[in-house]
Amino acid sequence: MPSDTRILIVDDHEDTLYALESALAPLGYQLGRATSGDEALKQVLRGQVGLLLLDVRMPGVSGLEVVRYMRRVEQTQHIPVILLTGFGADHELTTAAFGLGVADLVLKPVDPWALRTKVRYLYDAHRRHLALEREVRRLRSVVREHTEPAAHPPRPGLPHPEARVPTQRPLGAHAGELEKDRT
Repeated sequence: MPSDTRILIVDDHEDTLYALESALAPLGYQLGRATSGDEALKQVLRGQVGLLLLDVRMPGVSGLEVVRYMRRVEQTQHIPVILLTGFGADHELTTAAFGLGVADLVLKPVDPWALRTKVRYLYDAHRRHLALEREVRRLRSVVREHTEPAAHPPRPGLPHPEARVPTQRPLGAHAGELEKDRT
């Protein structure tokens, strides 16, 4: 994952954004912020997001809608998402979130130590996953280079000096005359 990849924190409340940034600052990762689902989607689609901390309930586009959209787009479908909610555990929300492949659903107020542990694990695992994907693509191209036929067929090489070379017919000789000479 490129060094400018960041963790995107999305919440419509400025105080929550500040608290989450303060909780994650000791990790040393680059952090980004968004205050709406629309803004979050724009940043995610621009790339360089390695993890998303996303509030569930926001005006306009909700956190679940952001995740639904991300899972349909190839470039964003594997970005880990931690959903944040201040409205308590809800069976319907939990089912929908984990059905969309959300990594975790965290209740506010957030325990900073637990959040740092989850973020470190998910962010580092995603970085390793992307590094493995790059290595697989590189190895596939190396294999392709060695197994695909060249654009131009290889020119035949010179025969081995010990190769039996048939005698050539003298100029003007026909097949019948050669048979006569052998007898």
